[in-house]
Amino acid sequence: MLRILLILTSVFCLVGCEQKKKYDNPVVIIDTEYGDITVELYTERAPITTKSFLSYVDSGLYKNSTFYRVLRDDNQVSGTPKSYLIQGGIWHSNYKKNQQLDPVPHESTQTTGILHEAGTISLARTAPGTANSEFFICMDDQPGFDYGGINNPDGQGYAAFGKVVEGWPVLRKIYGLPENNQQFDPQIKIHSIKRGN
Repeated sequence: MLRILLILTSVFCLVGCEQKKKYDNPVVIIDTEYGDITVELYTERAPITTKSFLSYVDSGLYKNSTFYRVLRDDNQVSGTPKSYLIQGGIWHSNYKKNQQLDPVPHESTQTTGILHEAGTISLARTAPGTANSEFFICMDDQPGFDYGGINNPDGQGYAAFGKVVEGWPVLRKIYGLPENNQQFDPQIKIHSIKRGN
């Protein structure tokens, strides 16, 4: 009986350990009205950006926030660099709070080595070092967002800090929803963003 108990304990431990090691880095779950999107955050490669983002997550900042912007082939001017993404945060749901947040020092892709590939999450910004709570997820490879890329006149690119690892059907569903002048119409509800492990 004792031997069987020890074997069962070992099996449960192995199963539990395997689940904990599903991803090498912390993950967050973006709980939307259409389902969950799980994002792995590269804390070692982008320590400043991930620390800031996780502080927002842990504080509950993204509760009742939104995905509000979408860029697709059908809503961009021809003859300019195209972007394929969805953007979210508290810009529309809590603009006053957004304006009170400290800016995050810019970690370029030259520093982190995290490229803007399909599924990459990155901070939205105007000038380098102005990003805070707003983020976007690339729907396709976007080399123009990397350091030296053509999408920013300053050449500094955006601060990528993680990648979608689960929830691509949800992401694609959201990406195809109605929009008006690059704004989701209606906006897509984000119930919360919480740590997944």
